[in-house]
Amino acid sequence: MLLVACPTLPPKDTPLTIGLSPRERKLLELLAEDANRTVAALSKAVGVSAVTLRSDLASLADKGFIVRTHGGAFPAFRANILERQKHMVEAKTRIVKAAAEAVADGDTVMICAGTTTSLMAKYLLGKSDVKVVTNSTLILPYARINPALHVTLAGGEFRPGDEAMVGPTTLGVLEQFHVRTAFLGTDGFSMASGITANSVETATAARKMAEQAQRTILLADSSKYGRAGFAHIMALDQVSLVITDDQLGDEHRRLLDENQIQVKVV
Repeated sequence: MLLVACPTLPPKDTPLTIGLSPRERKLLELLAEDANRTVAALSKAVGVSAVTLRSDLASLADKGFIVRTHGGAFPAFRANILERQKHMVEAKTRIVKAAAEAVADGDTVMICAGTTTSLMAKYLLGKSDVKVVTNSTLILPYARINPALHVTLAGGEFRPGDEAMVGPTTLGVLEQFHVRTAFLGTDGFSMASGITANSVETATAARKMAEQAQRTILLADSSKYGRAGFAHIMALDQVSLVITDDQLGDEHRRLLDENQIQVKVV
């Protein structure tokens, strides 16, 4: 049997690796290197029988990493999601930890879809009675393991390339809620271009979340500064706080400070 898996291995501690055993991670790594490996080759590489190997593959399918077909399988996640999750992992972790600290017990928040923003749910563990409204399907694994999170997934059109729900139905759901804080991500931000996204639909959903919140916090690693995505979300001075990492250049920091943009560097 031939198998096709994700072309890149999901990094450790992301929504895509929750619940994986070391052997399952190894299998994904092997398949990422060569998607045409047979069951015999895989079982030999990880040191288990073919029967055990097939059980591992069934487990990966159950967890949503691969979709099995007759005689094979195909990847369940887009390569671009996996690549984005591998980018600046340590910086993103610091950013989302700082964002989680801004959430109190009993709080109400909206979290927009994105590989950085979705990680935030992991660090809400330990807080109680937090209500989360989101259009991110990457948050769902964290919702399963954290009973203190009350997650409302805004339905709509599923966009696999972003692991996001978008469209008129999504906007209609978001309009039903009012929260204290909206946490937004971005594909690029600057004083000139504001906060941007890679699609009009994603930008519209993020903007609606900001409209339904008392305050808006932008989570953006330093590599996003000076870049402009396809669609405009809002001006940078409309957010209450920008949380970014310490690789943001001094010149950029000065520009943000001169424009009275509140920035937290982690």
